[in-house]
Amino acid sequence: MTTYTLKTPVEHNNKTYSTLTFRTAKVGDLMVVDAVKGEMTQSVAIIAAIADVPIQVIKGMDLLDFKGASEAAAPFLAGFEESTATGSTS
Repeated sequence: MTTYTLKTPVEHNNKTYSTLTFRTAKVGDLMVVDAVKGEMTQSVAIIAAIADVPIQVIKGMDLLDFKGASEAAAPFLAGFEESTATGSTS
């Protein structure tokens, strides 16, 4: 697990999110991502999934925080880009 500290916290449903803690992606996370269209939307969805936060939290992040969070999450997404690009995991 890796924790990323947001430079600008995000408010959602009366809760302040100041950090995101990432875990390894699961098959179910990829299934959720498969249900949405567009590369950016898929990136937002997978980051929300592996941080266990509502997608609205990621959508509300500053761009610099999104970039930093994406970099922090990258090691937990091994194979994600290949599986979404090809439709397979092999």
